[in-house]
Amino acid sequence: MALTLNLTGQPDADRLLADDSLALLIGMLLDQQVPMETAFIGPKKIADRMKGLDVRRIAESDPEEFTALCTQTPAVHRFPGSMAKRIQDLCTYLLEEYDGSVDALWTTGDPDGREVLKRLKALPGYGDQKARIFLALLGKQIDVQPTGWREAAGAYGDDGARRSIADVTDEKSLLEVREFKRAAKAEARAAKQK
Repeated sequence: MALTLNLTGQPDADRLLADDSLALLIGMLLDQQVPMETAFIGPKKIADRMKGLDVRRIAESDPEEFTALCTQTPAVHRFPGSMAKRIQDLCTYLLEEYDGSVDALWTTGDPDGREVLKRLKALPGYGDQKARIFLALLGKQIDVQPTGWREAAGAYGDDGARRSIADVTDEKSLLEVREFKRAAKAEARAAKQK
């Protein structure tokens, strides 16, 4: 994946995300209940503490030791214990289903966008929305564009959108995505009050 990403504002963390599909997949997993850039810095923290990211090493780590690694200050996530388990579950699944190859999610069998979405939704810790956002991130910034990826990603795949991390390319777009999310939350709250 030799490319440039600007998801975190931290060059070393962004370089890891651009160079390592596992880092990107873990970053997306962590993207909940914390700011987007905080979530995507998480893989760099793990990589630094483990001297690299490796699906097998993470999956086979002692759960208590891996939780301690994720909890160490600065923590990998606001909820480091539950996220440590999710990261290990994700890596275990990748080992069992894809022989540890993250890229196999979008390369094995030349899948179309709907199939990649289906595979992403099957990942532990990934629901429909997270899978669609990740598919949009692949298509918009990683140049992984299986046939029909925009349609499968839904509104997250829209060209020019500012809905999610898939649309963050610099500080300006980060602020635009934050504003979109803020407005969407306000709209949802107003709808509940009716």
